[in-house]
Amino acid sequence: MSVEVRIPTILRTFTGGAKAVHGNGATLQQVLDDIEARNPGLKDRIVEAETLRRFVNVYVNDEDVRFTGGLNAPTADGDVVVVLPAVAGG
Repeated sequence: MSVEVRIPTILRTFTGGAKAVHGNGATLQQVLDDIEARNPGLKDRIVEAETLRRFVNVYVNDEDVRFTGGLNAPTADGDVVVVLPAVAGG
């Protein structure tokens, strides 16, 4: 099962500049673990102490995973995961 994970510009240093990477897994946690194996350090920018970082938003098919199970949110073949760091400013 292949899930596309779209990477924001700020994190592309961990993916060799790739805008998207593919991972396998039935949950977001499994997908992140899979892509971490090929892109060391990426997961640490998304997850902290086994939960999503406070200022990182993650969506599976446009659904905020904080409302669909967090790291246990289900993923399926063909799903798209979008990682969006929160932006502050004024």
